[in-house]
Amino acid sequence: MYLPDPSGALRQRSMITTWTPLSKSHFSLDTSGVSGFFGGDEAVSAMGTFHVYKGLQYLGWYNTPGSFQIARRYGLVAKSTIFRGLFPGVRTDLAKLFEFDGWEGPRFQAVSSGTIMDSTGHLASVLMKECASMDGVRIPGRERSGAQITIVTLREVPPTVVNVKRKSTYPTRFAAIITIAASLSTCIISGVYLKDWFSSPLILFGMLSNGISCLVIGSGTLRFTHHETAPGCPPGDGILGSGREFVLLKGHEGAVSSITLGKFSLQFPSKFHDQYIGCCSVLLTTQFIAQLFLIPQASLMGQIMFITSLAVSWVYNLLLSTSDKEKIQRHILLDDILKKPSFKKYILPTRTSAVVFAICALKPDDPSRILKAYLPNETKVWKRWRNTVLQRLRRKEELHFTEGDWNLSGYTKEEKELLCTLYGDAQAAYDGHEMLENKKISAATSLDTKVAS
Repeated sequence: MYLPDPSGALRQRSMITTWTPLSKSHFSLDTSGVSGFFGGDEAVSAMGTFHVYKGLQYLGWYNTPGSFQIARRYGLVAKSTIFRGLFPGVRTDLAKLFEFDGWEGPRFQAVSSGTIMDSTGHLASVLMKECASMDGVRIPGRERSGAQITIVTLREVPPTVVNVKRKSTYPTRFAAIITIAASLSTCIISGVYLKDWFSSPLILFGMLSNGISCLVIGSGTLRFTHHETAPGCPPGDGILGSGREFVLLKGHEGAVSSITLGKFSLQFPSKFHDQYIGCCSVLLTTQFIAQLFLIPQASLMGQIMFITSLAVSWVYNLLLSTSDKEKIQRHILLDDILKKPSFKKYILPTRTSAVVFAICALKPDDPSRILKAYLPNETKVWKRWRNTVLQRLRRKEELHFTEGDWNLSGYTKEEKELLCTLYGDAQAAYDGHEMLENKKISAATSLDTKVAS
C-alpha cells in the first residue's frame, strides 16, 4: 500500500485557504532585517571617536549593524539637491552629529568692557561641566544650599587655529583587529565551507561599505578656531554662568574669547566631502536593502555566521561609544588648547555672597553693573543693601557691618532681619576672600544677627 511522505504533506499545509500573491513562493523574510536598525546609534557614536584616536579610521573593515540608521544620519550631512531628496530632514554637520559642537553655554558678562552675551558656545559649556565636577573650598557662612565659584586663570592666548592631534590607543586598535578578524572569518566560513553564496557576499559587502565609510568620515581633522582680538583690548575678565554656578575667567581678551566664542569643527581635505558622505549613505542604504531581501535566502548556518559578525561588531562599537567624549573634550580644551590653566573653586553659602565674592576677586572698576545684573531685586531692602555695599567697595573699605547699618528707622522688623542677613552674606564673602588672599587659616568673622525690636 502506498503511503505519502508526511513531511511533504505538512509543507503543503497552510493557514491561508485562498490564493494570495507569492503564495507559491519559497521566499520569506526573517528577523535578520532588524540588523539594519539595531546598533545604529552605537555605530555612529563609535565613528565619532575616529577624530580623537589615532588610526581607527583605517580599521573599519568589519560588518557593522545598523546600516540604515547610519545612512540616515550621514545623509543629513550631504547638502546637494539629490541627497536632500533621498534623505529628507533638517541638515546638520558632522561636528554637531558627533557632539563636538552644538551645546549652548551660559551667560557671560565682561567686567572691564561691559560686554554681555546672553548665551555662549559649546566650549563654554564644556568648561562649565569641568568646573562642576571639581571639589571646592567651603567659605563659612549661613547654612544654605550654597553657590559655587571657580576662578580660572588663563595663562596663554591660544592660536586662532589649532588642529587637534589624535591620541594613541593601542587596546582599542587591538579590539578593532579582532572585530575585523571575526567578520573575515565568518565570511570565509560561509563561502568556503558552507558554500552559502548569500551570507558570504553580504558579509563582505558589509565590510567594504563600513570600511569605505570609516575612511571618508575619518579623513576629517578636529580643529579649534576663534577670532583674533584687536590690539589694545582691555583684559577679558568676566563672569560665566548663572543660577548657583559661576566661573570667573581671568586673562587676556583673546584667551577669554577663545572660550566664549571659540568652537570645534571638522575639516576635510576635499571640498566635495559632503558629496562623498552622501555617497557613503547611498552605499549603506544599498547594503541594508540587500541584507533585508537576501539574508532570508541563506542557510541556517549562513545566517548564524552573519549574525555572529554583527554581534562582534556591535560589541566593538559599544566599546567605542562608551568612551567619555565629554571628558575627552575637556582634556583637549584644557591641555592642548588652553595649556593647563589654573583652577580654584570655592563654595559660598548663598548666591548673594557668591556675587560679592566675585566682585572681590575680579575687582571691577564699576561693581554696580555686576550687582545689578546678578542681584536685580528692586525692593527697598535690596536697594539699601546694594547702595551700602557699592559705597564701601568704591571707597575700598572693609565690608564689615554693625547694628547701625541695619537697625534703621522706617523699616519693619522683618525688613531689618533681611537687611541684617544680607549684610552677613556680604561680610562672609569679603572675609572669606581676604582670608584666602592672605592665606590665613582662621575662619571668617561672623556677624551678630540679633536685631533690635
